Amino acid sequence: MTPAPEIVLRNCRVWDGVVETPIADAEVVVRDGRILACGPAASGDRSLRPGAVDVDLHGATVLAGLVNMHTHLSLSLPGPGGDAVAGLSPHALALHMADQATRTLRAGVTTVRCVAEKDHAEFALREAIAAGWVPGPRIFTAGRALACTGGHGHGSTDTLECDGADGFRRGARAQIRAGADLIKVMISGGIAGEHEAIDTPQLTSAEMAAAIETAHAWGRKVTAHAGPAPVIEEAVRLGLDCVEHGYQLTPAVARLMAERGTSLVPTLVVTRCREFFDRLGVPAWMQQRSLGAGERHAASYQMALEAGVEVMLGSDMPPAEPFEGTTATVRELEHMVALGLSPRAALAAATAVPARWLGAGDELGTVEPGKWADLIAVDGDPTADVSALRRLWWVMKGGVVVRDDRRAAPGS
Repeated sequence: MTPAPEIVLRNCRVWDGVVETPIADAEVVVRDGRILACGPAASGDRSLRPGAVDVDLHGATVLAGLVNMHTHLSLSLPGPGGDAVAGLSPHALALHMADQATRTLRAGVTTVRCVAEKDHAEFALREAIAAGWVPGPRIFTAGRALACTGGHGHGSTDTLECDGADGFRRGARAQIRAGADLIKVMISGGIAGEHEAIDTPQLTSAEMAAAIETAHAWGRKVTAHAGPAPVIEEAVRLGLDCVEHGYQLTPAVARLMAERGTSLVPTLVVTRCREFFDRLGVPAWMQQRSLGAGERHAASYQMALEAGVEVMLGSDMPPAEPFEGTTATVRELEHMVALGLSPRAALAAATAVPARWLGAGDELGTVEPGKWADLIAVDGDPTADVSALRRLWWVMKGGVVVRDDRRAAPGS
């Protein structure tokens, strides 16, 4: 699909991600896939390019497309639902992930950060999306996550088992060779490992240092699956760029993260997702570990907010997963707000902040001239109530409308 030469989005409010409140009676001009202008509606007639298209957004609020920073398009948790995905052939897996990508885009998530996918299939998917063969979000990926032998996520083709400093250097280089944008390391146990605990340390200091130093030397950031505060503290002191989950932070470690500029993707929804687990048939031991960690997880997140840690949206399940009347992405944002983040800060954590972390802040994350026209429209004001995102009905990526629930039916 190619964008029209010029598109004018009218009859809308715009939250550009820069000012505090949405701009009333606004318009956005999109040309050749990028934002040409944004602001109060122009008075009088304006000359448009031949073939220009006017789009009436019926008073909706327009904002930048969402960025989900903890995505697994090939997720397969323990249980029958996950087993079905794990058993797919390579060809079927690619089709499954393509379907997840399309659903993700239609859910208003225009960019994802994949943090462990099976068989490096997301690299081919990324190319297919860029070529226009498959509709989907912009993909930034870590390739396969690096784990120690028997470590968190072992036994699946979305992780690579490594041991020793040299092993983790080779593992990081192998992901970079494949085209990884970042590196992920599994530095502690977690929810989905039957023979571990959330607070099980899994990497030595030398192994963590090797992965971080190698990635940084190649210009890649490093994020870590991590639960306990002592392990997180050690990794932060070694230069870790981001923590996934952070189930058991302490105020002191949260302050250290803020001082060192280490971000947090809290994935609050993963300790509050009985409905999702039940649907997949996740075993009792995992449900108990996950749901039982919820209170401590929330406290850790609040410690991070109090310390001033930069937080970013991540669902740790497919972004468009139907969940509690909305998607996993929106439900995560609602949890982030309910536990202390303001609605506007939560929207920034889902747009501009992750775009900057990914090194794409000049291209994505806000509604400003020159950036890609990755835009969504919702009824209501999400800067006052993020639950307005439940009423998302229009999505554009790169100047192409990929969802319009109010488009007139043929012949109407």
